Amino acid sequence: MSPDTAPPPMMRAARVAVILLSAIGIAIAMVQTLPIVAPGLRPITSAYYYALLGVFLAVVFLYYPSGRAERPTLLWLADWICAALALVICFYFASLARKIMTAGWSFSAPFWPTVGASILFLLAIEAVRRCAGWILAIVCALFGLYPLIADSMPGVLWGNQFTWTTLVAGHALGTESIIGIPFRVVADLLIGYIIFGVVLAILGGGEFFMALALKLLGRTRGGPAKVAIVASSLFGSLSGSVVSNIITTGTFTIPSMKKAGYSPHYASAVEACASTGGTLMPPIMGAAAFLMATFLAVPYGDVIAAAIIPSLLFYAALLLQADCYAARNDLQGADAEDIPTGRSVLRQSWIFVLALAVLIYVLLVLRLESYAPWYATGVLIVGGLLDPLYRSRVLGVARIIEESGAALAQLIGILAGVGLVVGALSITGVGSAFARELVQYANGNVYLLLFYGGLTSFVLGMGMTVSACYVFLAIILAPALVQAGLNPMASHLYILYWGMLSYITPPVALAAITAASVGKADAMKTGFTAMRLGIILFILPVFFVLEPALIGQAGAGEVAMALLTAGFSVALLSAGLSGWLYFSGRLSMVERGVIIAAALLGLYPEPMTDIAGVAVALAVFAIHRFRGPATA
Repeated sequence: MSPDTAPPPMMRAARVAVILLSAIGIAIAMVQTLPIVAPGLRPITSAYYYALLGVFLAVVFLYYPSGRAERPTLLWLADWICAALALVICFYFASLARKIMTAGWSFSAPFWPTVGASILFLLAIEAVRRCAGWILAIVCALFGLYPLIADSMPGVLWGNQFTWTTLVAGHALGTESIIGIPFRVVADLLIGYIIFGVVLAILGGGEFFMALALKLLGRTRGGPAKVAIVASSLFGSLSGSVVSNIITTGTFTIPSMKKAGYSPHYASAVEACASTGGTLMPPIMGAAAFLMATFLAVPYGDVIAAAIIPSLLFYAALLLQADCYAARNDLQGADAEDIPTGRSVLRQSWIFVLALAVLIYVLLVLRLESYAPWYATGVLIVGGLLDPLYRSRVLGVARIIEESGAALAQLIGILAGVGLVVGALSITGVGSAFARELVQYANGNVYLLLFYGGLTSFVLGMGMTVSACYVFLAIILAPALVQAGLNPMASHLYILYWGMLSYITPPVALAAITAASVGKADAMKTGFTAMRLGIILFILPVFFVLEPALIGQAGAGEVAMALLTAGFSVALLSAGLSGWLYFSGRLSMVERGVIIAAALLGLYPEPMTDIAGVAVALAVFAIHRFRGPATA
């Protein structure tokens, strides 16, 4: 819900305040992140965090008003009161930042800071409720209050007890809770990337990637579906948002697929899977990837390197399934009049290609992770001002600031609340104890531990954002996987992948439901189709945990062999799921089952299973060629 739902006077005032606050927050972030903007003006780090928190919590309360649109003015005033309290309290703490650190106020604070900490605790929970709904708000509240009764809990849940004053001091004035790791990653790294994604979308990045994909693949068999997959992967890898990816590219791709002969639910499912995978595709990958780099204490480039092979395998599976579906149903490419000319694509390309090149160069070559998005955004803005094609969009400064502020407020509002969970688990000592108990309960059985981890990630992913789910499990589950001897990078990616699955899996299936609304398709039918198309997301995490070569964590020879067998297996899996085998034709239900089994054998990281998978696939191919294709 946005200020547009408010009565006109409230709407105008709220929008002006949101734009003004967002501009202030972005300016504060630029001063802190880019010393060249205002040399000598950088505040101490915790003061910066509190100032940023206050600004964007205020935006949360004004941009995401509580309750329904038609409501008493008193409730609108409550939004403004909450915004004012967030600003006053956080800037009060910012002014006392040095004293908070040196005087140990995170353990015991004077009366007025304790009152402010209590209010900030409540504001953080309310911000989560507005940004992510009741489920996550209740989870954050329960965990946030948990230290009050920790000494009365049984077994692994037992921990150090806190009084109310020490609890709120730890949450609001300490560095492990509200302004803990999740919030600090956003403040130090992610703000620039979010603004880059907003500017990219406003300038028409989604339209450019659509045009590029159409030119490259539009005339191929089932071209519109392949265009959707490529365009959504490119745009999603830079925007990092599943839903905005669907809304931006899906409004073009889904009607195009339907026009080519794809059913509404299949077209919507393709877009849902492609947009979901965009958040797993380098170079940006969304907030969780930056959080992962922080938890693992590795350069962000290492996370990108690990994510490349799984993401390429996922998109290969989507492209092959779309092609097999088109072959099975005799679908053709897009109409010639729908294909843009090479000249028009090149005309659009320079600004986006240059910005992407700058982003990758600064990010991976210079390794200036916090600077990269600001420089790339600068290229977009300067290039847009110079090019008449984009100038009017760049001059819509208010829209850029408002949308950037709204995106940042939503993320900061959620992660400030999730920080309560992290803080509670940390100060009570339950987080580390839970990991030890989980390893002991699995009794050394890696498969059982992976089952627990996957199920937990999937269930939490239903009620939390991907970032919130990842942070929670990075604290309590990832250490258990690492203690069991699994590769640390693979363990964290495993959690991320399984947390993403709820986007395409009923009953939640947020990506599928959003795509279905665009494609005017049945939501649940779309969800189950998306789950089948994206089934590789269920399988890949298990195999790259067992075989780290699939994430590049091995020698070049091992990585090459793992990629070869995985690519062959993905092709078989796509054929089995779609019912069409290349160079043979239609498959019967029995043949499809056998081909899928051969694919799973090939994915399992053992030489004997690879050989068995190839042998089974060749046997089916030979029998199929001898007998002829299935008729249905």
